[in-house]
Amino acid sequence: MASRLLRVSAALRLLPAASGPARRLAVPGGLASDEEQATGLERKVLEAMNKGLDPYSMFRPKRYAGTKEDPNLVPSINKKRIVGCVCEEDNSCVIWFWLHEGEAQRCPSCGAHYKLIPHELPH
Repeated sequence: MASRLLRVSAALRLLPAASGPARRLAVPGGLASDEEQATGLERKVLEAMNKGLDPYSMFRPKRYAGTKEDPNLVPSINKKRIVGCVCEEDNSCVIWFWLHEGEAQRCPSCGAHYKLIPHELPH
C-alpha cells in the first residue's frame, strides 16, 4: 500500500502544472477571504461597502439640522413612510406620524422637519 502511494505521488509530480487564467483563491495552506468567496447578491453588497456605499442603510444616518432648509432625510422605497420622532433627548415617548413624498413635513410635537427621499434596493 505504501509503495503504491509513493508511485502515485511521484507520478503526480511529473505532471505539468496547470496553466491558464485560473485564479488562486487563497494562499497555500490558508483560507479564502470573504471577498474571494462571495457570489451573487453577497458579492454586490461587499463591493458596494468597499466603495463606501450603504446598500441596506446599515450605517448610522447622517445628522441634519432638522430645519425647513436642511430637513432630516428619510429614505423609502414607497411614497409614504411612518416616522418616529423622539422630540427631547430624555423623553421616553415617541411621536409617530406619516411622512409623504414631496415637500418637507414637520413633527407635530417639536417642529423638526423631515423629507422623504426615494431609495432603491441594490438587487
